[in-house]
Amino acid sequence: MRYFIRSILFIFLMLMWGCTNLNEQVYSTITGSNFLQTHQNVIQDFIRSFEHCYWSIAGNETYEMEEDCADQLMTPTRGGDWYNGGEFARLHYHTWTANDNFTSDAWNAFYEGICLATNSMQDLQGIRNNTQKLAQVDFTQAQIDEMIAELRVMRAWMYIRALDFYRNIVLVPSVQGVSQGEPQVSPQVAFAYIESELKEAIPNLYTNDQLGDNAIGRWTKGGAAALLVRLYLNSKVWTGVDRFDSCAQVCQDIIDGKYGTYALDSTWYGPFDYTNSTSKEVIFGFPGSYGLSHWQYGSDMYWWMLPYQAPRYFGFTDWGDANPKYSLQPGRDVDSVEYSFALGKPFMKFQKYPDDYRLQLYKNLGGSKRQGMFLYGYLTYTDSNGQLDTIKGDGGPYPLYIRDQSGWFLGAKPGTKIADKESDMLHADDNSGIYPVKYPFYPSSDPNKISSAYAEIRLAEIYYSLAECKYRAGDKAGAAVLLNDVRKRDYPSGSPSLYKPDGSQLTDQEMIDEWGREFLVEGRRRTDLIRWGVFNSGTWWDKQPDPDNHTDIYPIGESVLNASRQLKQNPGY
Repeated sequence: MRYFIRSILFIFLMLMWGCTNLNEQVYSTITGSNFLQTHQNVIQDFIRSFEHCYWSIAGNETYEMEEDCADQLMTPTRGGDWYNGGEFARLHYHTWTANDNFTSDAWNAFYEGICLATNSMQDLQGIRNNTQKLAQVDFTQAQIDEMIAELRVMRAWMYIRALDFYRNIVLVPSVQGVSQGEPQVSPQVAFAYIESELKEAIPNLYTNDQLGDNAIGRWTKGGAAALLVRLYLNSKVWTGVDRFDSCAQVCQDIIDGKYGTYALDSTWYGPFDYTNSTSKEVIFGFPGSYGLSHWQYGSDMYWWMLPYQAPRYFGFTDWGDANPKYSLQPGRDVDSVEYSFALGKPFMKFQKYPDDYRLQLYKNLGGSKRQGMFLYGYLTYTDSNGQLDTIKGDGGPYPLYIRDQSGWFLGAKPGTKIADKESDMLHADDNSGIYPVKYPFYPSSDPNKISSAYAEIRLAEIYYSLAECKYRAGDKAGAAVLLNDVRKRDYPSGSPSLYKPDGSQLTDQEMIDEWGREFLVEGRRRTDLIRWGVFNSGTWWDKQPDPDNHTDIYPIGESVLNASRQLKQNPGY
């Protein structure tokens, strides 16, 4: 007991002595004033938001919120997998609520990027007029101005996505020294602000010609102009004001080289292959390489757009087996009868033009080459013992026969009529739905495995946007020429699948279908359906029209509203 008392007394005296001097230096806090000491520090500050914004393409459910609610992709309950509390069914049926986590998660993903970009902008603005500081970090004022312009564009890109998802958003002019968020603004105010940010940034940006092979991952004049295209193309939906003329003009300027030198790739797969970091078609993308940066290849995007054992078929064994979250919605019922609705049926929309190179079964050809864009039928591979095997699902030992149908097929052979006729979001297996492979998965032995950059904006989008503007203005012939400029690489020379020069084959439905073919699984289908006025009124597999159009935008999640009481919920929620 005496030893215990002496020990307590000793500890007490030590604590009393140790607490007399509280003026210690804190090393755990880093601010712009004590971090930006070197050239490298400035670069690190500048690029911080780029990493997050690359992640945000798929992170926090943003990808599924753009694709799973539309008419091309599905995440059905496959046996006991992917029910997830019914969230994917609610996405598909447009019955989500503000209590669904993804409605908060996407908002948080966008605003973390907005705040990171704003914080870096403020840091750089703090040194741009300080001659001594500029000399210390070895940058010119013009170079700092260029980086600030890129951050303004990065923030504008995030604002555009937030405007698209939520419409009634918050603008963030400053984050340093700010303890309370700004109020929401109208879509019209947000639109005007984003437009001015992009226009003011463009003069200070580099062109892709100036950056050369280093253009990937950098916001250039062309990238900022392309965001204006997106803004103007969707203006009628977002603000009620038609800006198709403005959209057409910026499109034409980009094509004519006003903002840099761009060109369509000669193959359909060029913009997605490992060489795409230097492709003239990629206007803006995020660089990728195995083991460093490849968000689009990870879970929640293309890695989960594969049947369970598909990596064995590819010869890519580094990550084990896949997890079939996404596949294409079916075009046929369980008896192989085509559905009658006009929307959806994405694989059949490709089959409408049967000589399309993309319709070939995906196959690695060796030497960092591939063919085809879809996985279907039986997929065979050579196992570790040198024996021929067929990929199987996670729900049983039977070989998968992947088909353009959705149901409980199990080990049924092709052509077999199954007794179970149910086909909906809660009833599917791993055979259900064709699996798209847009970015290649080369074998583990290939030096270019998982090395493609993510192509966020392609020149093809500018051609299609201009084609849509011409179509809406009544110039079908002009629209057909532009679409064929891109489509001709999808078919053999002289193919009858190209549109007639007079544009007589073009209708609203064909335009919707063609946007879907060219930009399949590129994270924009919801936006395109809304712009064409069919997102709420349309019918597709296991999806009837909505009662009204309030689901054109998402609710602001409850956790976001609870964190900021000044925010008001979107109409209809």
